[in-house]
Amino acid sequence: MTTLPVTQAQDLDFARLLTLVERNVLQKLAGVLKSDGATIEEWRVLSFLGDGGQTMTEIAEFAMVQAPTLTKLIDRMVSANLVIRRVDDADRRRVLVYASDRGRQAVREWTVMVKREHDDLVAVVGSEEINLLKALLVRVSTRLA
Repeated sequence: MTTLPVTQAQDLDFARLLTLVERNVLQKLAGVLKSDGATIEEWRVLSFLGDGGQTMTEIAEFAMVQAPTLTKLIDRMVSANLVIRRVDDADRRRVLVYASDRGRQAVREWTVMVKREHDDLVAVVGSEEINLLKALLVRVSTRLA
């Protein structure tokens, strides 16, 4: 985990500060998921799929993964029996991705792990600060979109 003295952190530009916070949070989540042989991207994909099928474009957008990387990720997840690919009955040109039974079970377990890590983060940072940061990030993201 990357930490800086408070004065140094205050001197960081906005983008670097966002990146620093993101890295610290992702490192913690990645460590928790890695202990179960999973990645953040796999957890994001499965948590997005739920019980319905989604297109690769929709998955890529939600999981924040580039299309070529997502294709490789989905290939690995198919091999691990976490997801299933099917041709869309409504549009035969599209392929939909569904969580398999094993994938749905895995995402339930991983979500418990992620929730525990989130609770630890809230305990360290404080719920008021987390809620304020989330509200501000939503506002900034909406304005930049």
